[in-house]
Amino acid sequence: MTSTHGQGLRTLALTLALVTPSALLAQQGGMMTPQVGYVTLHAGQVDQTVELPGRAVAYEQADIRPRVDGIVIKKLYKPGSDVKEGDPLFQLDDASYQATVEADAASVAEAEADLPVKQAAYDRAVKLEGSGYTAADVDTAKSDLASAKATLQSAQAALKYARIQLGWTTIRSPIDGVVDVADVSTGDLVTSGQSDALTTVTTLDPIDVELLEPAADILSIRKKVQSGDLKLSDQLQASLIVEGGETYETKGELVTPSPTVSTTTGSVTVRFRFDNPDHVILPGMFLRGTVTLGSREAFLVPQRAGEHDANGNFSFFIVGDDGKAKKVSVPTDGSQDNAWIVTSGLEDGVKVIVDGQKNLQDGAEVKAVPVTITEDGTTQDAAGAKGTE
Repeated sequence: MTSTHGQGLRTLALTLALVTPSALLAQQGGMMTPQVGYVTLHAGQVDQTVELPGRAVAYEQADIRPRVDGIVIKKLYKPGSDVKEGDPLFQLDDASYQATVEADAASVAEAEADLPVKQAAYDRAVKLEGSGYTAADVDTAKSDLASAKATLQSAQAALKYARIQLGWTTIRSPIDGVVDVADVSTGDLVTSGQSDALTTVTTLDPIDVELLEPAADILSIRKKVQSGDLKLSDQLQASLIVEGGETYETKGELVTPSPTVSTTTGSVTVRFRFDNPDHVILPGMFLRGTVTLGSREAFLVPQRAGEHDANGNFSFFIVGDDGKAKKVSVPTDGSQDNAWIVTSGLEDGVKVIVDGQKNLQDGAEVKAVPVTITEDGTTQDAAGAKGTE
């Protein structure tokens, strides 16, 4: 009995040993290899963009001042309204200017009446020279005719200028735009050449935006172009983030870069022009602009693959040729569409682990399956099953 009982205990102990975790792990082997999802990356042309601070400035802005002296008798516009070039804004008292026009018109009529008389006297003197008219008489008649012609021309010029000044008593907008509140009242005396503007007209459509690019960044971009790493776009465009964080609906075209560097900011001003039919952008607004400079060959590594380390490099896992997880760390140069732009440190066709990498160790055996990243940021394998990351 004792021998049989002891043999039974030894058999039970052996059975329990076979079902311990370590024994199970040894028996199951590869079944414990973690499964990870990866995406295969290929180098391609990626947009090179820069985000810059900026400020909106008027495409055109005109301070309205009088060109003649006078009393303001009427304001002819509604503040904040759109006006066209030539639209009347103010009316000055024109009585004295009208009187000048009438007086100058009379002088022209008088000169026009005198000219035929002088012409006839000269013709007669020439015809009768030597028969009652001397050479001196001919010279006098000729001088009188020339004087009459000059008098007529002077009178005509005076009349023309008087009419111009009369026209200036109606003060008009020199540009298309939105007119500001008037800084004068009816009855105020205004003078030609005064320093204070009567109002301001500002063109809001289109509108310009000045973006500030650090001079150091421009030098860096120039080096990339010279080395062939960056291919500049034929036509630079900019998109805007307006106040409130919204993206402006249209892109702006490059107008001109400044040829100088600001001594106060160390930046170069680059001006872009935007359509602004709804006057969403107003002069003085502070904005942020994204400029697409060109394209370069790079990888787009999904941001969900890893994280930046203390050195600023992006660390993540790839599937090595031996089927094991390999941790890599590469520098990034901007981002695009939830991916980091990587220009060095990766080979074409690299398999980047984007699912199941949590708690993964460098050099670990993995079962790698290809997945895709959906629009909502989740992963999906070929069978349509969603990942856990």
